[in-house]
Amino acid sequence: MFDSTVLLVADANDDRRTFLAEQLTADTATVFQGCDRAQTIARAAVHRPDVLVLGDLGVGVSVELIRVVRGSTGLPSEPSADLPVLALVDTADELAVLRAFHAGADDVADRGIGYTVLCARLLVLLGRAGSRTSAPTVKVGPLQVSSARRRAWLHGGSVELSGKEFALLAMLASDPTRVFTREELLREVWGFYPGARTRTLDSHASRLRRKLRAYGDELLVNVWGVGYSLVADMPVAGERAA
Repeated sequence: MFDSTVLLVADANDDRRTFLAEQLTADTATVFQGCDRAQTIARAAVHRPDVLVLGDLGVGVSVELIRVVRGSTGLPSEPSADLPVLALVDTADELAVLRAFHAGADDVADRGIGYTVLCARLLVLLGRAGSRTSAPTVKVGPLQVSSARRRAWLHGGSVELSGKEFALLAMLASDPTRVFTREELLREVWGFYPGARTRTLDSHASRLRRKLRAYGDELLVNVWGVGYSLVADMPVAGERAA
């Protein structure tokens, strides 16, 4: 079922973690285990799993770990920022579900989920990840954005971005002449629900604009009262703004 698939199972409960790992291994997955925050992050960085199955690592720890993953900058010592995460929580606790999604989990299921259904949800996540990996490099004037490599280049120079800065740039670059509303960006990049009151988008956009400006380009436009877009009439590759 899971041939050539690398999974990371993280849970502080040894019996629960080991049982799930043994089940997945029997279904031909290569499985690594993490018993706490530090071990899970280290093994995610070293083994580059295809999916992280994240159970209970302690109060607040699992949610904080998701944020760490999503904020990764792409260094070899860090997990991949686009690592698919299936968070296992007590789904009777709606706040726990919301926190996991807001932190960046791709899917949330109950800790008591049946193994067959768990496998089905893992296969869905693996399919989505495969689609992202095959995505082409987007070119917008002198800017290139590779979702597969989670890298961006401007005038041939690599732009160092955090995970969320890259996700914001990639979404804007997907349709550079379009103005994305604040609600769209908060929902798609951060998973916030409509009506959320937060300065997260503005602070990330400000940092992203400064990093792009360092290459001599004003590529990020704040359309007041609406949202953000990339500039439509950008210089062709090889030209810098005067």
